[in-house]
Amino acid sequence: MNDMTPLTPLLQVRDLKKHFPITGGLLGRVQAHVRAVDGLTFDVGRGEVVGLVGESGSGKTTAGRSVLRLTEPTSGDITFDGTDVVKADKDAMRALRQRMQIIFQDPYASLNPRKTVAEIVGQSLDIHNLASGSEREARIADLLEQTGLSPQSMWRYPHEFSGGQRQRIGIARALAVNPEFIVADEPVSALDVSIQAQVVNILQDLTEKLGLTLLFIAHDLAVVEHISDRVIVMYLGKVMEMAPSSALYSNPVHPYTQALLSAVPVPDPKAKRDRVILKGDIPSPISPPSGCVFRTRCPIATKECAETVPPLEEIAPGHFKACIKA
Repeated sequence: MNDMTPLTPLLQVRDLKKHFPITGGLLGRVQAHVRAVDGLTFDVGRGEVVGLVGESGSGKTTAGRSVLRLTEPTSGDITFDGTDVVKADKDAMRALRQRMQIIFQDPYASLNPRKTVAEIVGQSLDIHNLASGSEREARIADLLEQTGLSPQSMWRYPHEFSGGQRQRIGIARALAVNPEFIVADEPVSALDVSIQAQVVNILQDLTEKLGLTLLFIAHDLAVVEHISDRVIVMYLGKVMEMAPSSALYSNPVHPYTQALLSAVPVPDPKAKRDRVILKGDIPSPISPPSGCVFRTRCPIATKECAETVPPLEEIAPGHFKACIKA
């Protein structure tokens, strides 16, 4: 891990917004918008692993899919290695698809049950004309070995594998085209706890071995602690705190980050951690609270928090927070 050395940005996201329209009535007019992502700004350095963390409904997955343009952004700027992703045409996006890949959350729904592992992993090789014949088969075998699976398993079907093994197949598929950047969209959330660490370790080893850049999305701060160089904490479409991993875990500043960390189990059974219980559920992104979107659940919120949108300000080198009271 390299928390303090500045890295050349591979991905730059500025004021990213994704608002989903809600239509209704006989004419199907837009009546409201779901503000899934509402002004997201961050960089990911080349070779860096950035954790994007928040509760369900915070906008993490939408942000990750928007970065890859699997979901079209409503507004904002996305730049990948100097290329404007938002304005890229079909041919430019085809080239970018080879450099930017995704590992999906659900290892069951994301694999076609009618195709063999060889067909699933090799599909992107076919699309980008990267290998054929014996070279293609050798490439697939190597990818399966790298993810801890037997090369002979390429002739089997997804239903013959466990959840953890299926996610390894998903990782192999993402790596097939030698990408530079991968969005890992909650890749372990659907797996048993005993298997989660194995998959995270595989991702960490491959990231270091292949020099990958990774945006690792999770709802649990414990999952991203050891793999991430930096962590971005999201709530209701906005960044609450962003810091190098060492700083975030040793000195969380934002009340939301403190609450999330208080729920992380402590390895020492004798050690105690004061639990911060958040009241209520995350508000609807259709009608988010005024001012600070976290104020309705914040233990230190005041009247001023309802009137002021807190800016994301730097409080230490690389450590940012969006809170006027913390």
